[in-house]
Amino acid sequence: MIADLKPYSNNRESGLLWLGKVPEHWDLVRIKTVLRESDSRSTDGTGVLLSLTRNRGLIPRRDMTEKQHSAKTLIGYKCYKSGQIVMNRMQAWSGMFGSGAVGGLVSPDYAVFGILGGHVEKFILERLKTQDLVGQFALESKGIGSGFNRLYTDRFGSIPISLPPPDEQASIVRFLNWANGQLEKAIRAKRKVITLLNEQKQVIIHRAVTRGLDSSMLLKPSGVPWLGDIPEHWEMRRLRHACEMRVSNVDKHIKPSEVSVRLCNYVEVYKQERIREDTRFMLATATEDEKKQFRLVNGDVLITKDSEQWDDIGVPALVEYDAHDLVCGYHLAILRPRFDLLGEFLLRALQCRVIASQFHVEANGVTRYGLSHGAILGVTIPMPPLDEQKLITEWVNRESNSIDTAISRFEREIELLREYRTRLVADVVTGKLDVRDVAAKLPDEVQTLELEDDLVALEEDVDCSP
Repeated sequence: MIADLKPYSNNRESGLLWLGKVPEHWDLVRIKTVLRESDSRSTDGTGVLLSLTRNRGLIPRRDMTEKQHSAKTLIGYKCYKSGQIVMNRMQAWSGMFGSGAVGGLVSPDYAVFGILGGHVEKFILERLKTQDLVGQFALESKGIGSGFNRLYTDRFGSIPISLPPPDEQASIVRFLNWANGQLEKAIRAKRKVITLLNEQKQVIIHRAVTRGLDSSMLLKPSGVPWLGDIPEHWEMRRLRHACEMRVSNVDKHIKPSEVSVRLCNYVEVYKQERIREDTRFMLATATEDEKKQFRLVNGDVLITKDSEQWDDIGVPALVEYDAHDLVCGYHLAILRPRFDLLGEFLLRALQCRVIASQFHVEANGVTRYGLSHGAILGVTIPMPPLDEQKLITEWVNRESNSIDTAISRFEREIELLREYRTRLVADVVTGKLDVRDVAAKLPDEVQTLELEDDLVALEEDVDCSP
């Protein structure tokens, strides 16, 4: 049904270069005729504090983070009612609009709008996030520097917007709910396959780094209950006796008094198991001492030292590239193997869930979890002889190569589905595609889903509260 969509048969020029043609029966009005600002303020500070997030809209702040809000009182915060729309003035240029299912209080720096004329909330929200309007929001935002620009209500209200009649808006929302449901099913199916592939890879790694490649080898107790037996000629060694550890304190700030460096950050380690020359590094600065101390070299293994989730701690990545200006960033620890440990074997050992569980057990924290230096150095790993480490890692690489290729393919397919969804929403709510006939043929009950799959929203959502 999606493939059969066609453009509207009758269009007219909008008279605006950035908008182009619009369906002939659509209205071209100013936003102030659709949205009216509400400035109702709390006089007693009671109510649910809401946060505006990029993917889940306006949600209770307690559902986003356990951190205490810094404000001493909520008196003077703006009142929000379900059905209204909230704009983050400082991020309107990036489409930061949202609504919520429950009422509450929002930051005084937000703008709260009621919807006029019977327009459909979800349609208006999606229309405000399209690139044509977002570009105008950026142009109309004013302030000191790009990071502090605000879109004030008078400038926001004067921007033109193209809209279909309310009944057609409802049909469009109905279609988008259905289309998103179909795309969601495809994304979830691919994610399930990725989970199974990762489980298969974990079996390969676990067997190789705890028992070796020769099933006929004699075994002995490892002395560690969670690990069981290991080959008789292997030893168990704590990281303090196998590696040199360095914990970086280099932040992302650029300071004129420091030297320029490229920074390997948390996200590069968390999202990919190898740091290579083609990895995209951010620019930052460091002192000469920091540059010398935290410079990365080929064979280093980086681990995530702290995180908001306890099971995200201890995630490893192997450095396969070094340069004079490549430095380890904050929230990471460098493990530099000594002469009898290969970085490649250490990577695989720390990828083994049984071994990595030591990090999780030792993590401390409530809202953010972290590892002490002693906890990292106290982790125990099995240690085969150096030549056997090499054979094991070569075998694991061969066995997991096809799995990694398949995972990358499915991840790319998910990315393309998301891109397609974004383009579909934009084309439909701006009048590029006519969905009226398709919407009319849909079953009576169309499941309402957000325009972003739940798994991705939980993984990547950002609290955009000021």
